[in-house]
Amino acid sequence: MNHNGIRFENFSYAYGEVQALRSINIEIAGNELFTVMGPTGSGKTTMLRCLNRLNDLVGSGRCSGSVFVGGRSIYDPSVDVTSLRRRVGMVFAMPTVLPASIYENVAYGLRRAGERAAVVISTVVEKSLIAAALWDEVKDRLGERADRLSGGQQQRLALARILALEPDVILLDEPTSGLDPISTLRIEDLLRDLAEKYTIVLATHNPHQAARVGSRVGFLFQGEIVEIAPAAQIFTSPGDQRTEAFVSGRLG
Repeated sequence: MNHNGIRFENFSYAYGEVQALRSINIEIAGNELFTVMGPTGSGKTTMLRCLNRLNDLVGSGRCSGSVFVGGRSIYDPSVDVTSLRRRVGMVFAMPTVLPASIYENVAYGLRRAGERAAVVISTVVEKSLIAAALWDEVKDRLGERADRLSGGQQQRLALARILALEPDVILLDEPTSGLDPISTLRIEDLLRDLAEKYTIVLATHNPHQAARVGSRVGFLFQGEIVEIAPAAQIFTSPGDQRTEAFVSGRLG
């Protein structure tokens, strides 16, 4: 398996008495753009948060089964969770920008990781903004507050902040849900480019987005993976009636 591949083995997760994920089995290749599609409340966010152990912050949560990233069990007691979250970065539905300049938003993680050399930080900031398709729009105003950017720009800035830490895996939880159609298409195009270097897991409740991205799709419904198939197959000849109902708009 590629060093940044992902594997779920009979993985389940519950919040208290609520069973959010049930016996998930998925294998995602390194440098694959994989889409998790399903209606709101199906468990998509939980699944992503289990991949970088953000769900550890939920006191009532409990899991069973295994999750591997790069061939290593991420729930092994020896795993450094801080290091894991650097390797497996996450972009949330609403853009998360720090109350600071555009430059400092990207530099933040580097500084926290101990980088002090200004030339190194500047180089990484520029490289990350270029990779997030934002550099040309902001290169002359890096000192401006990040919250003055448009929603689409803020989402790409959040992505640049993750790229600055050189992750293996990028998780995106409904990253375009609050964006206009043009910004949405730009993010989708960007993800296809980034998949050449990173393993990407995109969660969406929008079947049209899953179809446009055109990757392999897993349909998640009520905490269960109903089926996994290439997008073209999911949308033309789904193997389960629930999938067909969702992609046709009769479910969710």
